[in-house]
Amino acid sequence: MPGRIEDVTEISLADDGRFPNSRFPLMVYRKALAERTVSPEAFEQLFGENGWPPQWRASIFTYHHYHSTAHEVLGVASGSARVTFGGPKGETLTVAAGDVVIIPAGVAHKREESSADFLVVGAYPPGQQWDMMRGEAGERPAADARIAEVATPITDPVSGEKGPMLEAWV
Repeated sequence: MPGRIEDVTEISLADDGRFPNSRFPLMVYRKALAERTVSPEAFEQLFGENGWPPQWRASIFTYHHYHSTAHEVLGVASGSARVTFGGPKGETLTVAAGDVVIIPAGVAHKREESSADFLVVGAYPPGQQWDMMRGEAGERPAADARIAEVATPITDPVSGEKGPMLEAWV
């Protein structure tokens, strides 16, 4: 079922004063699922088998936000979108069906625009529950302290125990 796992990009996003971002890189797996196999069910199976229980199917919020209590993986089940990572001064990427983005705790993300059929599957490592931070005054330093306590996942959500994410996050 997996596609070309070797097509992985790491993007480092520094603290911009409003959004903490992370010491861990954002991981983008292009065509993590082969085109003919892409579906919400396929991403749920892939993430679940690799230790990241799937939690929801939806889009991505249209405002900058981050999670201070969990790492997040998004599998693009259909359509495409332009998404900004790292806050207003971050990087805008186009993601499409079959792509996976692993977002470390603290990394801001926002959907800029998308196709009408854009759908992602979201998952988190076991025991991690997401919260919602918007980079508002007063969130930090408490959010920074929570981010520092988020455990590094023990499995890569795309490849399983060993994979590019674990190599980059060690």
